[in-house]
Amino acid sequence: MNIQTIGMACALGLSAIGSAFGAGYAAMASVGAWKKCYANGKPAPFIMVAFSGAPLTQTIYGFLLMNFIRSAFESGASAMLCMAVGIFAGLAIGLSAFFQGKVAGAAADALGETGKGTANYFIVIGIVETVALFTLVFSLLLLQ
Repeated sequence: MNIQTIGMACALGLSAIGSAFGAGYAAMASVGAWKKCYANGKPAPFIMVAFSGAPLTQTIYGFLLMNFIRSAFESGASAMLCMAVGIFAGLAIGLSAFFQGKVAGAAADALGETGKGTANYFIVIGIVETVALFTLVFSLLLLQ
């Protein structure tokens, strides 16, 4: 195993771990919000499925980053740089997914209780998503 392979594994693995935790938090909150809606005789908003799935995109970013790292190494980037980018960017992307799930969970709870604010909730979920996107883009620039 070469040292750049550690970076590749971390890029995907840490991103996916964050997505798993984030989606888990959001999904649990969505189920709880639906339960409240059903118990109160209110319609249960289906849009909460989107809240639950929002953190999954960070796994895609981790996969893309993994491939960028491989390409950079094959083009002459140092193995140490590849490893460092994979570890730190993978962690940043994973944390973005984790906190996006927590925000999405709060959004599901609020929407289930009030039935209002869907657009606002997606905006703040998107703000947290932006951290992962910036990390991916800046990592790509660093690897070139």
